[in-house]
Amino acid sequence: MQEVEGALELRLRRREPRIAAIMLPFNASGEVVALRIRQAAATLAGKTAQQLSQRLHAGGGTTLPGLVARRVAPHVLQDVVQALPQGVILVTGTNGKTTTARMVAAILRADGRRVLHNRAGANLLSGLTTTAVANTDLWGRPQADIALFETDEAHVPAAVIETQPRIVLVLNLFRDQLDRYGEVDTIARRWRAAFASLPGSSTVVLNADDPAVANLGAGLACKVVYYGLEDVSHGIGAARHTADSAFCSRCGTALDYAPNFYGHMGHWHCPNCGNTRPATDVALQHLRLAGTAASQLTIREPHGGFDLTLPLPGLYNAINATAAIATALQLPVAPVKMRDALEGFAAAFGRIERISAGAHEILMALIKNPVGASETVRMVVGTAEAAQGLHLLIAINDRIADGTDVSWLWDADWEQLGGHVAHAIVTGTRATDMAVRLKYAGVPPDHMETIADGATALDRALAELGAGDTLYLLPTYTAMLDLRAELVERGFARPFWAD
Repeated sequence: MQEVEGALELRLRRREPRIAAIMLPFNASGEVVALRIRQAAATLAGKTAQQLSQRLHAGGGTTLPGLVARRVAPHVLQDVVQALPQGVILVTGTNGKTTTARMVAAILRADGRRVLHNRAGANLLSGLTTTAVANTDLWGRPQADIALFETDEAHVPAAVIETQPRIVLVLNLFRDQLDRYGEVDTIARRWRAAFASLPGSSTVVLNADDPAVANLGAGLACKVVYYGLEDVSHGIGAARHTADSAFCSRCGTALDYAPNFYGHMGHWHCPNCGNTRPATDVALQHLRLAGTAASQLTIREPHGGFDLTLPLPGLYNAINATAAIATALQLPVAPVKMRDALEGFAAAFGRIERISAGAHEILMALIKNPVGASETVRMVVGTAEAAQGLHLLIAINDRIADGTDVSWLWDADWEQLGGHVAHAIVTGTRATDMAVRLKYAGVPPDHMETIADGATALDRALAELGAGDTLYLLPTYTAMLDLRAELVERGFARPFWAD
């Protein structure tokens, strides 16, 4: 990377005088001209880095361009987004950021807006900057109306400072990558401090069903909007042992649920001090799930409501769609545009992604923490195939982007698979950990194989499929990228940056 950055900086220095010559006639102020030259130079450097990265097959060019641009002009992201006529939307949370941001983008485009969006999911400040400079002209002027940035949980405070968002959407807050983020209370405190700086013209959209998120709205100067699930038929009783925000943020008493949906999500209240789930402004009033098939949603919003068919499965995706609707209503966007956009929606790469692999279908669903894995298993077990036995390929890595602590495997509810597995293959750097976990979850050892090499594991998993069988591929993040690259190499999928 250092060699690439050095080459880019050399190329930049050679071009900067030419840029200055072009821009000097437009403004006589030396300070303004210098600023514009710097921004133009950063834009050029970022665009060049992106082209080189993709042409050299060094990746999708989703992060390096932003790193290079920020070295040339540290405030380039701030300068670009300040010029956007409709401002910035930030989307954050532990689970569902990429999918929900794509839902919001689809709605905005259906409404005729030009959207600057980090669609590939590069959600650190470098990724946000890459997206910004890639969507500018030579002088660093944005070619969009509004920016939509999926944002990493740890980078929310810095993103708020640099982008001064018009809307912040917060999906949920679960335990994830403890080695990197810390406990959920640590993240919540940082978010609360960041949101306290937002002006009255901003809006924060919060998940009422997540107490860690809902409590962020207390005392904010900006507008607060709550969304949530009202259909109590999807409750599972009391909160499980994996709940990450099981205690009242005000008095520390254990929360009661009536009902609990999953993790610490549900209709919560504190029996001691009265702290309770806020009333929802936008609600998922009714929901009908059908395994891995489409879901039927009834939405209630301040001006009425509407029904839609979401072509994604799972309780969490229905809630993500509700979050996207609650966000779009703040702009505002007409309900008919939202419905049409969501009914034509396609999932992001690796997130409930259906891939045709010759005569067979692969359904790839990213897993990365206890709640996400448990809900994915819940969805898969709800399919018709579960009665005959599921074919699974579970790929667990412990690289930096996955989180090096894999103790979360023991908190995920793999016990749901009991009696539903025809054949399971585990792979990845922590394959043996996953094999042990499945054994204790009740999956018979003679129904499992451990294969260290991902490509070999994929071959073996596909070979086990019979006519009409689906391979359910459940990878952690870097394992997902590795296996998708293998599927791209075989012609079964497109590169993620081309999606």
